[in-house]
Amino acid sequence: MQNLSCDVCVIGGGSAGLSVAAGAAQLGLNVVLFERGEMGGDCLNSGCVPSKALIAAGAAAQAMRDAQKFGVHAQAPQIDWPAVRAHVRGVIDEIAPIDSQERFEGLGVTVIREHARFADGKTVTSASSRVRAKRFVIATGSTAFVPPIEGLADIPYLTNETIFDIDALPGRLLVLGGGPIGIELGQAFRRLGAEVTIIEAARALGRADEESAAFALGRLRREGVEILEGWKAVRASAAPSGAALTLEGPDKQTRTIEGTHILVAVGRRPILEGLDLEKAGVRYTPKGVETSPTLRTSNPRVWAIGDAAGRELFTHAAGWHASAWVRSALFKAVTRADSQPIPAVTYCDPEVAQLGMTETEARRAFGADAVTTSRWSFTHNDRAVAERDSEGFCKIVTKKNGQILGCSIVGAHAGDLLAEMSLAMSSGLKMRALTSPVIAYPTRAEIIKRAAGAFYTPVLFSSRTKALINILKRIP
Repeated sequence: MQNLSCDVCVIGGGSAGLSVAAGAAQLGLNVVLFERGEMGGDCLNSGCVPSKALIAAGAAAQAMRDAQKFGVHAQAPQIDWPAVRAHVRGVIDEIAPIDSQERFEGLGVTVIREHARFADGKTVTSASSRVRAKRFVIATGSTAFVPPIEGLADIPYLTNETIFDIDALPGRLLVLGGGPIGIELGQAFRRLGAEVTIIEAARALGRADEESAAFALGRLRREGVEILEGWKAVRASAAPSGAALTLEGPDKQTRTIEGTHILVAVGRRPILEGLDLEKAGVRYTPKGVETSPTLRTSNPRVWAIGDAAGRELFTHAAGWHASAWVRSALFKAVTRADSQPIPAVTYCDPEVAQLGMTETEARRAFGADAVTTSRWSFTHNDRAVAERDSEGFCKIVTKKNGQILGCSIVGAHAGDLLAEMSLAMSSGLKMRALTSPVIAYPTRAEIIKRAAGAFYTPVLFSSRTKALINILKRIP
């Protein structure tokens, strides 16, 4: 048992933990990092990276089917699943060095590839090490939540942590959950040739703007994805085809569907078991570690960031948490984790991107008469028309004075386009600021300026403005 002392001890080598470890080490602090699994955590190994690689493969297959609209002969793609899986693995391998143990040891971080637990409020131990630190950061991430459905534990099922390693393409994939993970993977596997049914107990993409979600789900349905909203799985069992799910509908009617594979994608839960948080005096719930707005826990030596804090379960949120921690804990510049709007993007086709309040949330919070929306359609965006991909729109939700409350974009590259709105909202800008920049033509980014311009259209072309112009035209 080696005894170590350090400035910062990080538990978890995923997106949040690695960002803290790298930042603290480069600022000259002595850092110890524990990681019991793969470096890079869920995002690199079973989340964002492999899913987007699979989505790209599905998009390539769909492009072959849709080529006729460009005057190119369309054809049915031939899917080589082992090659697709190798592509996904290759993408992970290409990115992995950034998160590798070697890189972080090169930065001066002591990396211990073991499970860590608190011995007391000032000490963490593992199989080989005992670490006392001035500050501890819990960044253990999250894992797929498996609901207590009768019979599910008795049959094989997949989660995002196992689906990328299957030997063969599913014949029919049953997806439990119509959130971002279920929708993204469901469409990707459909495009690669699988039959797909998505089962959602409430509304699919329930956290997204309702209009935007419905628009995207319509595209999935046209591609042949069956989406059952308002149905919940009450029983799972083995079947000749592989597995069967008994579903209960809105009026208590039941039906049974069969598939070759079941993907469980109903949400995620923080990984906190085995940390012995009680010994450190750290309070937590099933939703995550309880933290202050600056991510500090009930033990002033300990912070929790990323998915472990039970806030927004996104990689970019984990990165922001790490930045907020560095500012607050190291530079003593108090920074709240909730001080910035956190974007949420579902990477289906078309993408669904959301920042701030949805239209429904804003009207509920401020009253229907106090809120307005400004929008522009991709059908009026020349770049989108040229690419024969003009589905979707941008909708900006504001108060009557131009204060931006939220933005919803549905369409190709919606997640990228949302960056401009993130800058505007984080800077406290109003709608007028979005009308000022000169945007390159033809680009999809013009849609933000167009939507913002629509906010001023009633005033700009009003009778009062026309009367003013009539007066000004007399001035040489």
